[in-house]
Amino acid sequence: MFMSETLFFILFSVGVLAVMLVDLGVFKTGPQSEVTFREAGFWSGAWVILALLFYLFLRFNGGMIHGIHDVPSLQVVQELYAKQIQLGTGSYLDQLAVFQENMSLEFITGYLVEYSLSADNVFVFILIFNSFGVQKRYYKKILVWGVLGAIVLRLIFIFLGAALLQKFDWIIYLFGAFLVYTGISIIVKKESEEEMVPGHHPVVKILSKYFNVYKRNVIGRFFVRMKTGKWYITPIFVVVVVIAFTDILFAVDSIPAIFSISKDPYIVFFSNVFAVMGLRSLFFFLSNLMGLFRFLPMGLGVLLSFVGIKMLAHHYLEQIGFGTLASLGVIIGILTVSIVLSMLFPEKK
Repeated sequence: MFMSETLFFILFSVGVLAVMLVDLGVFKTGPQSEVTFREAGFWSGAWVILALLFYLFLRFNGGMIHGIHDVPSLQVVQELYAKQIQLGTGSYLDQLAVFQENMSLEFITGYLVEYSLSADNVFVFILIFNSFGVQKRYYKKILVWGVLGAIVLRLIFIFLGAALLQKFDWIIYLFGAFLVYTGISIIVKKESEEEMVPGHHPVVKILSKYFNVYKRNVIGRFFVRMKTGKWYITPIFVVVVVIAFTDILFAVDSIPAIFSISKDPYIVFFSNVFAVMGLRSLFFFLSNLMGLFRFLPMGLGVLLSFVGIKMLAHHYLEQIGFGTLASLGVIIGILTVSIVLSMLFPEKK
């Protein structure tokens, strides 16, 4: 079936939005309620299953994304996004199968990296909620709009990064060096009970400068109008903006990381979407299990360092046959070791 990139992107966005609206409870009415551990676990598993189903779709129908319908169109896309693979000299279907296998592996590897790095977001989100004194019944609403804002901002970030990589090859080395530096910083930094002071946060300062900020929440509303006719933004709206801003800071690390796996902006975006969509349920799930992942931050530091080194040495690694499948194995190994060590050597209280 022939389909243009634009049409597929629109259909994908509509489908994702429909599932997300159900997950985020947009259609629910009634008072705000806390998300239970059981509900969070269900939706965390559901988003992982959806990502695996999308992996299977790419494995057998991935050519639809780029409107591939014959050998010339396949070669054009391969030259743009997958120069490192050899399509062979077989029939069109044989060459397409090779391309789609690589595409699906890039997606699942990128998804695993993004989803793993999302765990770091969770810990920071908890710190933000605690620092702003947000009641748990408002967590869901804040994360609804925070996640939606994050997806839009990441979309811009990803396609801008892809355009830069297409035009300036040397940027990949800049990304790689930055990731190695960030990874090492995470590994060597000492644990500390840092506290966030809301009034000192740059987003709070900017919003306070240009908008009237109400001093307390009003039944979970983002805006409130006073008797004088003047509009105010409420503290939970400020937290939504802080959450979206914080996710972009994390994207500075994670998006360059996934570009070491795939140069295809659509694969990068799809991986990010599935990871970010599962972030809300992952937040409620991991917030109850924080003590079990003592070595996970260090594991994420090693992971970032690995993908950074992979970016810096990508030409050499391609020559020795170190491809996407090998990267996936290393990433799974790093995460498994960090989780097993956390289980074997829990933090003493």
